[in-house]
Amino acid sequence: MALLNFRKKTTEDTPLNGNVEALLKDYSIEVMPRTAEKVENFKDMLPAGTRVYIAHIEGTPIEDMVATAKRLNADGYPVMPHFPARIIKDQATLADWIARYQGEANVDQALLLAGGVDKPHGDFHSSMQLLKTGAFGKAGFKRLHVAGHPEGNKDIDPDGSMTNVNDALRWKQAFSETSDAEMALATQFAFDAKPIIQWADDLKAAGITLPIHIGIAGPAKLQTLIKFAIACGVGPSLKVLQKRAMDVTKLLLPYEPNEVLAELAAHKAANPEFNITHVHFFPLGGIKTNANWAIEHGGASGVPASQQG
Repeated sequence: MALLNFRKKTTEDTPLNGNVEALLKDYSIEVMPRTAEKVENFKDMLPAGTRVYIAHIEGTPIEDMVATAKRLNADGYPVMPHFPARIIKDQATLADWIARYQGEANVDQALLLAGGVDKPHGDFHSSMQLLKTGAFGKAGFKRLHVAGHPEGNKDIDPDGSMTNVNDALRWKQAFSETSDAEMALATQFAFDAKPIIQWADDLKAAGITLPIHIGIAGPAKLQTLIKFAIACGVGPSLKVLQKRAMDVTKLLLPYEPNEVLAELAAHKAANPEFNITHVHFFPLGGIKTNANWAIEHGGASGVPASQQG
């Protein structure tokens, strides 16, 4: 398999600068077992040590999840599998999953979330319930991430407010202060920096100081992004894509997250205490496309694993 072109480049819309490169340092990326199977060699794409989340979609066998984690771990990537509460039947199932991940793939970190299932499969319906079991602490997990929603979550707050979401985050903040694991928020993707910045600042003002790993949709066809954005309940920032779709000069061009990242990076540079600390990519246009884009824009200094000593 030929190596990708890892040459850094700039774009007309958003020139590469040190602020963007700093924000992309230690970025993470998300895969699913079925998408990972299509990747011949992750070392040709991702810098060594890149955290890789493994999304657990309803119906995916735990065997496939563990096999993907094992492969990535063997290649030198810290893996963070999803634990979606609503598809975990009971505490015995949770313990089994944890044991498999640890025993076969040396996993010591996880993303805990409710999961996009309307009806729970069993005893759990929220990430708070998973945390309350104490199972991850007993297993010695070193890092636990929980979900964040910069534009709200209508599954949790049907009225469009942030009331229940923020109550849950306050609980998780308090939990983090008693846990030995490092905790952070990993968020849904959004396309407009201004509401993201406001949301992050509001959390901090409310005493929620968990570091934020901001979700960013990677390069993809505009139609693909709009489809995923609607399906995932992306809120006001969907207008960014809809506005772009109305411009015939941009309609057929792939979307790239230059603008949102440049604005977030500039804000971070001007406000070093800003609580967004990392970027987490959703490779909606493909892992290869996203990984190459991140490298070209300075992610982890542009050094893929296959070129590191």
